[in-house]
Amino acid sequence: MSARPSVTATDYVEDVSPGSGALPPRAWYASSDAASLSLNGSWRFRLSPTADAQDDSFAEEGYDAGDWAEVTVPGHWVLQGHGSPVYTNHLYPFPVDPPHVPTDNPTGDHLRSFDLPEDWPDLDGGGAVLRFDGVESCARVWLNGTDIGEFKGSRLAHEFAVGHLLRPAGNVLAVRVHQWSAGSYLEDQDQWWLPGVFRDVTLLHRPAGSALDFFVHASYDHTGGEGTLRVDSDVDGRVTVPDLGVDVATGEPVTVPVEPWTAETPRLYDGVLATEGERIPLRIGFRTVRLADGLIQVNGRPLLFKGVNRHEWHPERGRALDPATMLADVLLMKRHNINAVRTSHYPPHPAFLDLCDEYGLWVIDECDLETHGFTEQGWRDNPVDDDRWTPALLDRAARMVERDKNHPSVVVWSLGNEAGTGRGLTAMAEWIHARDSSRLVHYEGDPDCRDTDMYARMYASHAEVERIGQGLDGGTRKRRRLPFVLCEYAHAMGNGPGGLADYQRIFEAHDRLQGGFVWEWIDHGIRHPELGYAYGGDFGEELHDANFVCDGLLFPDREPSPGLVEYKKVIEPVRIEGGPDGTVRVTNRYDFADLSALAFTWSYERDGESVESGTLSVPALAAGESADVKLPQPPEDRGNAETWCTVRALLAADTAWAPRGHVVGWGQFPVTPRTPVPVAPAERPVRTDDRITLGPAVFDARTGRLTSVGGVELTGPRLDVWRATTDNDDGAPWQSDARHGVLWRQLGLHRMQHRLDTVESGRDALTVRTRVAPAAREVGLDTVYRWTSDGHRLRLTVSVTPEGEWKLPLPRLGVRLGLPASADRVRWYGGGPGEAYPDTKSASLVSRWKSRVDGMQTPYVRPQENGARADVRWVELGGLRIEGEPEFWFTARRWTAEQLDTAAHLTDLTPGDTVWVNLDHGQHGIGSQSCGPGPLPQYFLHAEPAEFSFVFSVTD
Repeated sequence: MSARPSVTATDYVEDVSPGSGALPPRAWYASSDAASLSLNGSWRFRLSPTADAQDDSFAEEGYDAGDWAEVTVPGHWVLQGHGSPVYTNHLYPFPVDPPHVPTDNPTGDHLRSFDLPEDWPDLDGGGAVLRFDGVESCARVWLNGTDIGEFKGSRLAHEFAVGHLLRPAGNVLAVRVHQWSAGSYLEDQDQWWLPGVFRDVTLLHRPAGSALDFFVHASYDHTGGEGTLRVDSDVDGRVTVPDLGVDVATGEPVTVPVEPWTAETPRLYDGVLATEGERIPLRIGFRTVRLADGLIQVNGRPLLFKGVNRHEWHPERGRALDPATMLADVLLMKRHNINAVRTSHYPPHPAFLDLCDEYGLWVIDECDLETHGFTEQGWRDNPVDDDRWTPALLDRAARMVERDKNHPSVVVWSLGNEAGTGRGLTAMAEWIHARDSSRLVHYEGDPDCRDTDMYARMYASHAEVERIGQGLDGGTRKRRRLPFVLCEYAHAMGNGPGGLADYQRIFEAHDRLQGGFVWEWIDHGIRHPELGYAYGGDFGEELHDANFVCDGLLFPDREPSPGLVEYKKVIEPVRIEGGPDGTVRVTNRYDFADLSALAFTWSYERDGESVESGTLSVPALAAGESADVKLPQPPEDRGNAETWCTVRALLAADTAWAPRGHVVGWGQFPVTPRTPVPVAPAERPVRTDDRITLGPAVFDARTGRLTSVGGVELTGPRLDVWRATTDNDDGAPWQSDARHGVLWRQLGLHRMQHRLDTVESGRDALTVRTRVAPAAREVGLDTVYRWTSDGHRLRLTVSVTPEGEWKLPLPRLGVRLGLPASADRVRWYGGGPGEAYPDTKSASLVSRWKSRVDGMQTPYVRPQENGARADVRWVELGGLRIEGEPEFWFTARRWTAEQLDTAAHLTDLTPGDTVWVNLDHGQHGIGSQSCGPGPLPQYFLHAEPAEFSFVFSVTD
């Protein structure tokens, strides 16, 4: 192969073509018996402000880069001290003038010297390929002074033939990377813009007679239980699968009995493709994907996606993921009952798909394509409807399909995301359908479903999804006959998402609805020495979308958020519900597997403490089946104790993704109800100087404010309706319906004023009458505090009557009080262990729990309302026991809601000398309005008359 002519201009940066010099795309595989050399590690690095600031002399032999900096490859130079990251959701951070990019175009020159290993094969007997698995956004490459090509397509593999250029020692690889290029217009994907060589760089020996490309076809006939295998290869060879007794030539089909591959039962068969020059290990999964009877079916059964959208992310390394991080993602998904991944919005590192094959996850593999910023101009000049860009689009489609075609986990190809519509997308769909008829094609931005095999939407409301399930959505005739998938829903930004259980009930009620993918998997916070985790704007960006990049079910450090715990409960594959006459109904919600891998336990809890437990015999129900199982008799009732029954489904044996005893699903239902203990008024308020005493309590005589109970000093309580608004309260700016956080502030609920009307000492009660209202408004809350005591305990009854025309729900309704900072240890009986709100409480288990105050905080990257425990019967902290009637929401923190509300980062929160406690009668729902719909009406906290009580006593 002759060297390419030297190119000194930078015209290629703004060329709409995919590049030049690269080999045709082919299947990726982790290893073979051919030699390979990783070029990852420390590289020399020089950053220039523009694409043409430096000539290409750095690529010539003998160039001295001794004074250059060093960066780690894979990596992003902006995360290694050279420049800064930029975050935008969909706005391009440069003028929209395709294909042109700014003159100020950070350009990183990379140099790596390497010697071939001593055992590297004789190059006369074959060639070598240099592979880049991912470079953002445009790269030009030289080897030993020879220009070998340039490419775009940041999250796609590119290979170059370099065998003729290699030498045993002293090889020099030079790579020039430009942050902005014509390719940037195709990669506007709601993520940090992070230039660099961020995936592996590998040198591969290609022996004579080695495979150039191969395609593993492994279908499954569910009617006969047989699989048909055919491996097409550009080079003749043989395929062996020892477990199946298969030994056939490439291109020759063979049909044998097999166990099929599914995400629930990911059976892989080890095989080998042997050609004259190479032996390639194969991992073969037999499965057939079809659109049949209007449904996405695998192996003859329809799927219900319980999925997530996954950007690749690490808080320190960005999109440069190591194998351990990828495995951590897969294990967390499996342990939280997730069965599907949409690779938003680009193909992932190919090793991630190997893990999906091995552990079992359905994959929608998405092309590296999004032109979302063109929506600002009505999609004018959109590249996907411009024939000049079509070769680049087809190149991206081919590089995805050819690289990933041998993964059984990949069941759907996605053309990309939020790129409008156009001829280029149609060309991509036609090419993919022709190249691989064994999978379906997805694209959300095609409302007529002209190019797709399913009707996909983002953030449709519950009501609309219900109508679609009922077939009442209209649209083209083709669309009405297709299955429906919510490729994005339940925006997991900050506290939330709410309404997951309501969506799941709708999915399960209508066959046409085949589930959805929560947006998204992980918060993209960048670890920062002063801010904790940084988000948009924290690096001085002029244009940014703030913390919209932190919208995941995992925190940046991969700790599960309450949203992920809630999702696990909502999508659990075994439904456990209380039945009549001492039975429990168990329903298998798997698509394929029976329940033989699960063991079941039961327990009875009295006032939150287990009193009896044991194992439960449940039949190995097939997918979709239910059974009513008799429970043991509950323990004899003792007095007024509240009794619950909890049934759990556990892994019966160790699996590849979780140990024996891992909880897959659970159900809890009441046996005997709670009977609150009454506090009979037996004490009379006594006024002494500036104090009023009532039983164990002391009040300020002028204000009627409680100051201590049984010697425990406190501040308050008084009515509180404000919460530090959540991302979902504030809503996305483009939301047209009510954004409650914004409207709450306009009404002034964050600065309510309390007017004292009277303090009345009666025969058996102290009554304090107040009015709580925002400045400049005529609405208010007439609030009466009535205190009584039996001599040992103190009862507070709060009566609230709205005045005026309240057009908004309340954020919360309850009382707030302060305790000394020493009130650190918390015990409670009620929902737990984590936070819950009206539409996020499926995973809240009624039991006895304990924590420290700091442990009750949920560390959302942007601080906001968090940490409430639901259905609390009683709580103990700081020497006080507080019981509620009815059950209440409980929150404790070392700062006020107002301080929480003004914090931009967790590091802005400084613990004070008071523990602030909220005892709430009600909380407004959470919803998903940071991008999706707000709370459903049944979760609104309307301003209406309310009465609730708390009993205070001193703990032993």
